[in-house]
Amino acid sequence: MQLKRTRRFQATQADVSVFESLAKSPTAATPHLLRWYNHINSFGDERKKFPGEKKTPLMAFDDEAAANDKVDDGGDDDDVDLFGSDEDDAEAAQIREERLKAYAEKKSKKPAMIAKSSIVLDVKPWDDETDMKEMEAKVRTITMDGLVWGASKLVPVGFGINKLQIMSVVEDEKVSVDFLIEEIQKFEHFVQSVDIVAFNKI
Repeated sequence: MQLKRTRRFQATQADVSVFESLAKSPTAATPHLLRWYNHINSFGDERKKFPGEKKTPLMAFDDEAAANDKVDDGGDDDDVDLFGSDEDDAEAAQIREERLKAYAEKKSKKPAMIAKSSIVLDVKPWDDETDMKEMEAKVRTITMDGLVWGASKLVPVGFGINKLQIMSVVEDEKVSVDFLIEEIQKFEHFVQSVDIVAFNKI
């Protein structure tokens, strides 16, 4: 036994409302809508006899939306604020300002990076009779904010003469290398010249 499948479509006044709201026939770009339009149009005056209540498409939409609201939240939409309120905007702005202020304060308390340099100087005496220990002591008497003296050693240069090679660490913004060399050269009874052997940023 073969069952015959049939499809039944019962047009209603809702179809008539939508049909009459259309200014003209749909195009082939919307084939389903065009087929429905032609189907309703084929009834002619018989459309007045369709069952159901005739409503404008907007009224039908409003009724359906109202029904959905009742299902979703019990029909009370006073608690739903889709776009937010002025109070919420003001509160959000205040929170944002507080966070920006806290960030600025935290950033201001963060210590700034101090640029430093490691410098190795060659301090050359006049001759082999120069007291190198005393010359080094004279050099280390130079003190200033941002200057730290490091290790030192005597390096032979020939004919029994040694030069003092001394390391220092300076803060770039506080200590000028040229000024430091000038200060060392003021010990003119001990120092013949001063040269930079190495200069490295830390």
